[in-house]
Amino acid sequence: MNPSANMFVPPSTYPGRASYAQRNELYWRRNLLICVFGSFTTLVSLSMLLPFLPLYVAQLGVSSQAAVVQWSGVAFGATFLGTAVTAPLWGRLADRYGRKPMLVRAAIGMAIVMSLIGLAHSVAELVALRLIAGLIGGFASASIVMIGTQAPRERAGWALGILSTGALAGNLVGPLVGGFLPSWVGIRGTFFVGGAMIAVTAILTILLVREDFHPGFDVKQPSTAEVELPRTGNHAVTAALLLTAMMVLLANMSIEPVITVYIARLGVPADELARIAGIVMASSALGSVLTAARLGALADRYGSWNVIIACLLATGLVMLPQALVTHWWQLAVLRGLMGMTIAGLLPAIAKLVRHSVDERDSGKMLGYLQSAQFTGQVVGPLIGGVIGVHLGLPAVFFVTGALLVCCAGLNQWIRGNRTQIA
Repeated sequence: MNPSANMFVPPSTYPGRASYAQRNELYWRRNLLICVFGSFTTLVSLSMLLPFLPLYVAQLGVSSQAAVVQWSGVAFGATFLGTAVTAPLWGRLADRYGRKPMLVRAAIGMAIVMSLIGLAHSVAELVALRLIAGLIGGFASASIVMIGTQAPRERAGWALGILSTGALAGNLVGPLVGGFLPSWVGIRGTFFVGGAMIAVTAILTILLVREDFHPGFDVKQPSTAEVELPRTGNHAVTAALLLTAMMVLLANMSIEPVITVYIARLGVPADELARIAGIVMASSALGSVLTAARLGALADRYGSWNVIIACLLATGLVMLPQALVTHWWQLAVLRGLMGMTIAGLLPAIAKLVRHSVDERDSGKMLGYLQSAQFTGQVVGPLIGGVIGVHLGLPAVFFVTGALLVCCAGLNQWIRGNRTQIA
C-alpha cells in the first residue's frame, strides 16, 4: 500500500492536475476584497481632480479661457488614452509572469506618478504625467484580469460585478472629494493625498494578495481540468464582445462634454449650473453602484448573453427619452435608470471574454477588453461633441441609443449563429 495515498497534497504541488482558477480557489475571495479597495482608491485619486482641473491648468500658466477648457480636456483624456494603448501588453505580461506582479506594478507606478502631478511646473508636464499614469497604471484593469481568471466559472459574473461596484464608487466619490479637499490641503497637496492613498493600496497588495502561479505550466500548457469549450467561431464572438464593450463606454461618455450646456437649456440658473450638472453626472454612477453586483449574479444564473442583450436594449431605450426632457430632474432620473441598466454589461462581457479563450490567453484577452473600454471613453466625448454641434444636442441621445440597440441585435445574431459560451 502506498503510504502517501491518504495524505493530502496541495494542488499547487501538482499544477498539471489543476487549472489556475482551481489552484487559487482559496485566495480569490480575499484577493477580490483587496482589488475592490484598490480599484476604489485609484479611481478616487484619478477622478477627484475633475472639479479643480481647470483651476490647476490656469495655475500652471494657461490664461485664455478657451485654452483652459481645451487643455483640461486633453489632460483628462490622456490617462484613458494611455491605458487603452498598454492594457493588452499588461494583460499579456500577466499571462506570462502572473497577475499579482501587474497589480503591484500598477499601484506603485500610479502612487509615484500621482504625487509627481502635484509637482508639475507646466501644462505640458501635467498632460505628460497624466498620460504616463495611464501607460504604467491601470490597477482596476489588472484587478479584472486577476479576478476574472481566479473566480470560479459559476461565480465569475458576481465577482466581476462586485469589482465593478468598487470602481464605479470610486468614480462617484472622487469628484466629491475633489470638491472640498483642495480647500484643506491646496490643489497640489490633493495630488499628494491621492498618491498616499494609492501607496496604501500598493502595501496591501504586496502583503495580502496571494497567487499560485506556475510560469512553466500556466504559460505553455492549456487547461486540462476545465471542460473545454468549443472554439469554432470564437474570433467572431470576441470581436463582437470587444466592439460591444467599446460602444457601452462610448454611449455612456458621449454626452459628457455637452451635458452642462444641455442642462443650461432646461432653464437651470447659471449660479446653480455646476451643482446640478454634478448631480446629473453622479446619478448614472449611483445607479450602476446599486445594480452592478446583482446583474453580475444574474449573468451567472441565467447566462451572460441574456444579460448583455437585455441590458443593451434597456439602456438604448432609456437613452431616447433623455432627448425629450423639459426639467433637469427628469434627466437625472433617466441617467440613474441608465446607470442601473448599463451596470450589468461590462461584468457579463468580461465573463464571456474570459471563457471564450484558453486559460493561458485569458489575461491577454481581458487586456484587449480593457483597451476597448478605454477607447470608448476617449472616442465617446469626441463623437458626442461632433453630433451635438452638427445635429443638435438631442441627436446625441438618439444616435447613441440606436447604436446600443444595434449592438443588442449583433449580440443576438452572434449567439444564435456561433458558439454557445455561457
